Amino acid sequence: MVLQKVMYLRIGTLLACFLIAPVWAQGVIVSGAWVRGTVAGQMATGAFMELKAGEDATLLGASSPVAGVVEVHEMTMDNGVMKMRALPRLSLPVGKAVALRPGSYHIMLMDLKQPLKKGDSVPLTLRVEGKDKKVSTLEVKAEVRDLTAMPAMEHQH
Repeated sequence: MVLQKVMYLRIGTLLACFLIAPVWAQGVIVSGAWVRGTVAGQMATGAFMELKAGEDATLLGASSPVAGVVEVHEMTMDNGVMKMRALPRLSLPVGKAVALRPGSYHIMLMDLKQPLKKGDSVPLTLRVEGKDKKVSTLEVKAEVRDLTAMPAMEHQH
């Protein structure tokens, strides 16, 4: 009886570790996923996260049931003018963290089906191509943060 309880405890601990660990597939780890909240009538928002590949990979796209259109975007400033464009693919070099954050690369959620409020969870499916050209998907749950949310500041030591 005691052995059975210990075994259940170990299995429960192992399952909990899998549930709180970053999402990964095709050698890509996704961490810190979040979506900026919206107000009534707002039809688009951004999803942000960090991607780190264990081998060269490429982000090919994304989808979500909360949006009619989902695209990987890049935002740049050119002579004081903000420019945004959809990217057909985003390279994920081995060992280098690629940040999807406000003002840079991000996932654009457009034609939203409902407002997204703080505390909601948005499911995202990322399509990733490995160096072997095999395409796999990563299922990500992104926390909806306040409309004015910005990423946490990095600490410099």
